[in-house]
Amino acid sequence: MKIGLYFGSFNPVHVAHLIIASHVLNETDIEKIWFVVSPQNPLKTESNLLNEYHRLQLVRLATEDDNRIKATDIEFNLPKPSYTTNTLAWLAEKHPEHEFCILMGSDSFQNLPKWKNYEVIVRNYALYIYKRPGYEVVNHLNARLHILEAPLLQLSATQIRKYIKEGKSARYMIPDKVLEEIEKGGYYKK
Repeated sequence: MKIGLYFGSFNPVHVAHLIIASHVLNETDIEKIWFVVSPQNPLKTESNLLNEYHRLQLVRLATEDDNRIKATDIEFNLPKPSYTTNTLAWLAEKHPEHEFCILMGSDSFQNLPKWKNYEVIVRNYALYIYKRPGYEVVNHLNARLHILEAPLLQLSATQIRKYIKEGKSARYMIPDKVLEEIEKGGYYKK
């Protein structure tokens, strides 16, 4: 099975993440998407990062009604910070029956040379890139790219957290089940 890996902090998961995943599943040969919740991104120093188990639960709630999408905690038991190359090696060993590829925005693709062992990733995995405004895709890395014109929303988890902290509504930006869980848990209030 061809599985697209969508790595991220998902702090919190929002409708733009879900729209992109659905678009990729509808418009490409990817059969399933795994949201890989990263406990600690080595390129981010996020002081207001919600506990990884809470973020995983939010992604599970957001995707539970779509059997094409799965939330996964693969990186929770791997060394921190979470390096994509380590996760891919682990997945290749544990799931040789699957073909894995990576889903990322064009902003992340521009940062790829900063990733640990990015050459190995580029050599061994197809990259499905959805365009983000202001980040052109120039393939200096000779990667196997699939460029996608996914529907884009100007949503950011940072802005959503700010709204929640300020007591403003984040409705319609995140799935209702996710919003209910955030409110119940008091997440992002501090």
